[in-house]
Parts: sequence; structure tokens; C-alpha cells
Amino acid sequence: MTTQVNTASGSPAVVVPVTVPVLQRMKREHTRIVSVTAYDFSFARLLDRAGVDILLVGDSLGMVIQGHATTLPVTLEQMIYHTTAVVRGTRRALVVCDLPFGACHGGGVAVMDAAVRVLKESGCQAVKLEGGVRISGTIRYLVEHDVPVMGHVGLTPQAVHRLGGFKVQGRGEEGERILADALAVQEAGAFAVVLEGIPATLAERITGQLTIPTIGIGAGVACDGQVLVMHDLLALYDEVVPRFAKRYLPQDMVLGAFNAYVQEVRSGLFPGEEHTFAG
Repeated sequence: MTTQVNTASGSPAVVVPVTVPVLQRMKREHTRIVSVTAYDFSFARLLDRAGVDILLVGDSLGMVIQGHATTLPVTLEQMIYHTTAVVRGTRRALVVCDLPFGACHGGGVAVMDAAVRVLKESGCQAVKLEGGVRISGTIRYLVEHDVPVMGHVGLTPQAVHRLGGFKVQGRGEEGERILADALAVQEAGAFAVVLEGIPATLAERITGQLTIPTIGIGAGVACDGQVLVMHDLLALYDEVVPRFAKRYLPQDMVLGAFNAYVQEVRSGLFPGEEHTFAG
């Protein structure tokens, strides 16, 4: 899809925002959906300019930004803070905010309160909830009250302790459970669903049965779209390197820039005359 269209008069580019109906049309037209996590204004602006369709403000920030071992310590206030910054840097992409661990455990009204805060205070367009059948009633409640919801099934990071770690889900007979979760999320009214850490054959089967877009992460190429954690994509985080994460920028490039800066300051090469104000 075209990100920007310049008018013949030379006026500023026209930006057509990505919306829930646009994503649903992309599925019907077999146009692959591109999603990346974002956590601040500067990177959100670059990702938006690159033509990314969905900016997901993931609670993965607990790991890649805050340095925790899991996503569980992240608070609702922190999610709102980072989502607000991402929204400020976005003109085209749909911005989706993760509801963090604990925010989805109080039933429909409690989750609605959290979702309303997110949408009103950050300005984003949707929230994401982890879970399938067990959370479908909550998804339905939110959607009935005009809160757009993205689902998330398979490897759900907020369930890391129950799952015994970040492990592939849905192998063998367990695949039927993941399929049931995805169908329940769709039936509840979610506009899309993330499929994480499941076999590619299962993801292809789910994608074929659902009418809503599937966004894969570690789920193979047959999904309607893909999402990567930005810090994995840029090789900025190496505490955990998932098998499915492709690094598009060598970490040595970033480290090299930092090393060069250190050496130039120590040697007196920086700041040079071109970086200095005259008296």
C-alpha cells in the first residue's frame, strides 16, 4: 500500500491512515500486513515513514527497555506513557497498545476501565489482549463498547511461568487448542489476532479458517502479516535472541558508532570546529 502521495501542486504529502477496516480489506486482497513494536517518538516516526502498517506498543518494553527477565512487571501507567509517545510520532500506522499483566484479570468492567484510560490518555486506536477462549468474554465486552481489540494466542508471554518459559506452543494435539483459541477471539469480535511461537503448518491452517487478519511472530510465512520486536530487528537486544527474529542491522554498526564517539572525545577530535559556536 502507498504510504504517501504527493499532489501535483507540490503541497504536503497526503497520508491515508491505516484503520481497522483497512486491515480487514488487506486480508481480503491478500496484501501482507507489516507490524513492528515501538516504544518512543523517534523510532515511531521512522517506522511510520517506512510504511509499517501497525505499530504495536508491546509490554515487551519490560524486557528490551527496562531490562526485566519477563514482561510481567510492566504497569498500565508505563504502557500509557510509551503509547502516548508513539502516537505523537505516528501519522499513518494504526497504533495498538498491549494491556499489561494484571490489567485483564478483573473481568469486563475492570478491563474496560483500563482500555478506556489507554485510548483516552494515549490517543491510540486499539488494545491487545493475550489469551483465547478464557478471555473471549472480556474481548466481547470491550468490542460491544466500541473498543477495538487485537487478540494474541499461542505463546503468550504473560503466561511465561505457567508455560515454563518462552516455548513453542501448539505442537501435536495441542494445535486444536490454539485453533479453538483463535476462533474464540474472532467470534468475540477481535479485528485481528497475533499468532506467536506456533508451528508454521498450524498458523497456515488458522489463517485459512479465520476471516480476520493473522499477524505472525515465529509462526511462519503463511500468516496475513508479520510483527517483530524492534530491538530484535535492529539487534539492540541480545539477552534473548528468538529463533524467529531476523536481525536487519548488525549490532556492530551501533556499537561501532559508540566506540568511535568514545575514542574521538578521549582524543580531542570531537567536538571539531564545525560543531563549535564562534564567540
